[in-house]
Amino acid sequence: MVDFNELADKAKGLVGEHADKIKSGITKTGDFVGDKIGHDKVNPIEQKARDLVDKLAGDQAPATEPPVAPPAAQEPAAPAPEPPATPPAS
Repeated sequence: MVDFNELADKAKGLVGEHADKIKSGITKTGDFVGDKIGHDKVNPIEQKARDLVDKLAGDQAPATEPPVAPPAAQEPAAPAPEPPATPPAS
């Protein structure tokens, strides 16, 4: 029979050992998704994920500083104008 408490303890131990790598992955993913849909929507979720990693790793004090958002992306370029229609051949 599976001992779920043992599995949970092992998972917490692994999170504790690799918390920096996990949080780095959260940051990279947050940056990618934030570039697509907006950092204002992603940053709070990213912070909660980091806080969860800290909690599982045994660090009970959550981070007090929000993640730094990369500079705002430039507006997408306007689409190229369509070429003029060619008159039918006579």
